[in-house]
Amino acid sequence: MPAKNESAHLTLAILPLQEAVLYPNTVLPLAVVKKAGIQLVEEALKDGRPIGFVALKDREVETPTADDLRRVGTIGVIQKMLKVPDGTLRCIVGGTQAFEIATFTQVEPYFKADVVELPDKTRESEELVAMHRNLTTLFQRLLSYLPQVPREMEMEVQNIADPNLLTYFVASTMRLDVAEKQAILEERNTEKRMRKLTMLLTKELEVVELGHKIQNDIQKEMEKNQREFYLRQQLRAIQEELGEVDPQQAETNELRKKIDEAGMPEEVRKAADRELDRLQRVPSASPEYSVVRTYLDWLTQLPWNVQTADQIDIAQARKILDEDHYDLEKVKDRIVEYLAVGKLKKKMTGPILCFVGPPGVGKTSLGQSIAKAMGRKFVRLSVGGVRDEAEIRGHRRTYIGAMPGTIVRALRDAGTKNPVMMIDEIDKVGADYRGDPQSALLEVLDPEQNFTFRDHYLDLPFDLSEVLFICTANQLETISPPLRDRMEIIPLHGYTELEKLQIAKRYLVKKQQIVNGLRPSQAPLTDKILRAIINDYTREAGVRNLEREIGTVLRKVARKVAETPAYKEKITPESLVDYLGKPRFFNEVKKRVATVGVATGLAWTPVGGDILFIEATAMPGKGAVTLTGQLGDVMKESATAAVSFLRAHSTDLGLPEDFFAKH
Repeated sequence: MPAKNESAHLTLAILPLQEAVLYPNTVLPLAVVKKAGIQLVEEALKDGRPIGFVALKDREVETPTADDLRRVGTIGVIQKMLKVPDGTLRCIVGGTQAFEIATFTQVEPYFKADVVELPDKTRESEELVAMHRNLTTLFQRLLSYLPQVPREMEMEVQNIADPNLLTYFVASTMRLDVAEKQAILEERNTEKRMRKLTMLLTKELEVVELGHKIQNDIQKEMEKNQREFYLRQQLRAIQEELGEVDPQQAETNELRKKIDEAGMPEEVRKAADRELDRLQRVPSASPEYSVVRTYLDWLTQLPWNVQTADQIDIAQARKILDEDHYDLEKVKDRIVEYLAVGKLKKKMTGPILCFVGPPGVGKTSLGQSIAKAMGRKFVRLSVGGVRDEAEIRGHRRTYIGAMPGTIVRALRDAGTKNPVMMIDEIDKVGADYRGDPQSALLEVLDPEQNFTFRDHYLDLPFDLSEVLFICTANQLETISPPLRDRMEIIPLHGYTELEKLQIAKRYLVKKQQIVNGLRPSQAPLTDKILRAIINDYTREAGVRNLEREIGTVLRKVARKVAETPAYKEKITPESLVDYLGKPRFFNEVKKRVATVGVATGLAWTPVGGDILFIEATAMPGKGAVTLTGQLGDVMKESATAAVSFLRAHSTDLGLPEDFFAKH
């Protein structure tokens, strides 16, 4: 085909295209919605003028300027136009000739430009003929995978003899992005354009063929599963008809049903199917049968795809915390903040909360309140005294009596994959020759790792990232630094006498009255009685023993009410001896008279602050200072400082010069 050497100069109205490229000798359906474009099309139709169609460089541009337009486009003619009720136009455009913009002559109300036509540069050669045939074959192969394309298109492609027309037709039909389509249009050398299009078509064909192969594999797998299901149904019907249902087969069928209903991930489902096939081949009398059977039971009982929806209401959460716990304002504020962040992020991620405080201050009940506020299941596991790593990760199935670790067992008990899991007494985890459980807990409590937690018994990954872990401890010193680093420490301090009194009045008395079947009028406990119990019968940071003592009093009252329904004896602080025995603790300050040689010291204890009476006496000797009792370094230092003070002020105090040498 001879090359065209003459180029015509024209002035055209330019219509920008957002998501399409018009090629010569092809048609393009087009929607014109902007006011300027509608005016351009209507004037062009009225005057019988062609239009220049040019693609935008960036499809997101709403109001394009001349710089936003590409320089190469296609002259087109409106073949059909329909005006829809909303005022927009629906057009069918036919392309005629490629052009290049020389200069813009108008930008308002629409673009006009002087353009230069760009003829195709075609040189006949055997290579061009070969590429023409190859492109036709590739495109026909692509069409064979597209059932929505009419079969007539294959014949139409085969009859296209012009290589330029073929490239434009194929490019307009393929799903290419605007940049790739524009590159085809801008390439004026027919041979290079055909080579570029062949590469794009080959790439598209590979993707389509791969998708077709995947679809065929899925179809075959579905047909195989359907055939297997049909045969099993027939086999079951025949066995039931003959009354020959094999107990082992019935058990296998039941397990298969559970596996189907468990919602397992693909990797777990494959492992379960392998073990089930293995179970069918193992005699029921074999020891291995019970091992495999137990393993499958565990797989089917775990909540692989079961979770409860979070129902976080911040106001309701605060109300629940206030109802269940007195004071603890800072702790409650931190919990509410934690829940608020989780509600906004739609996912409970962030630091693991660790409540640290003495026994009985409400650490466990705080975890229960969090679960209640979120609408999640609550599960508690105690790791105090655990020294074997297998207690956390589970035992491998090679061991006799192997079973999963406490984490997996807790998930089974919860029945959901996103419970609130409280790990209690984490500070009392020990290590010995069997491993370090604290190191095993590092993976469990690390959000970056626990989404593929692998229990040794299951030997399959389980996603723990949905679990909300909360830990409790009595002291921080025994927790390893790496484990402590993964947790946010929230301290809970002991209660004062006033706080214990309020807790007893609001919670403990009511709870014990319900437990012991008493009405409030049958066992009224006044503030004086409760103060007497707190001061004379308990000495603790929390309220656990206080609740026990209140329960003891109310049980004795319940016995008397049961024996004498009209019982109405009033309990007084003095009559507590009849219920709880003699007071166990005494106030050291009460009735004490100031004496020379006795000083008062402050000390802290596991149950809170206290005072100590320090007695000093001088006796004949060689000037040594003797300290008795289990004194800490601070108390010893205070005693030494007191002696140093006496030495420094001995003259003022009227002490002889040799006093410290002889005493």
